[in-house]
Amino acid sequence: MNLFDNWNQLKEIEAFQHRLEAFRPASMPKPEARHEAVPMSLTEWSPLVDISEDDKEYRLKVELPEVKKEDISVTAEAGALTIMGERRFEKEETTRKYHRVERAYGTFGRSFSLPDDANPAKVVAEFRDGVLTVHLIKDVKAKAQEIKVQIT
Repeated sequence: MNLFDNWNQLKEIEAFQHRLEAFRPASMPKPEARHEAVPMSLTEWSPLVDISEDDKEYRLKVELPEVKKEDISVTAEAGALTIMGERRFEKEETTRKYHRVERAYGTFGRSFSLPDDANPAKVVAEFRDGVLTVHLIKDVKAKAQEIKVQIT
């Protein structure tokens, strides 16, 4: 039997909280005795992005779990691509006791410089299974070539 098999993190956290309560002044109410709701803090977050390219396009894949399509905005302007949106906390539950909230909620924004050969007018985005895929179509530009000039 492994020593860590029976380790219960939540019980240890609760036991630690009980030990800390011994240091609480008697005049300070216990957290359970408070009647007002304690607001959950929402931290700033930034979604993870993969950027790739082939000979036809640049592709950005943005992880946006639990974000609704209507809460996402993609804009392409001269020189920049901006992705903005919001992941909302579903609703504040008064009957549920949270022990830990690690996922971040709130608004986000990511901006990327557009390469010279990306056409901001030809941006296509699709959203499926919590992943936003943005396609930046490359413009075919005249490639530099060496031309022999005769000097007369």
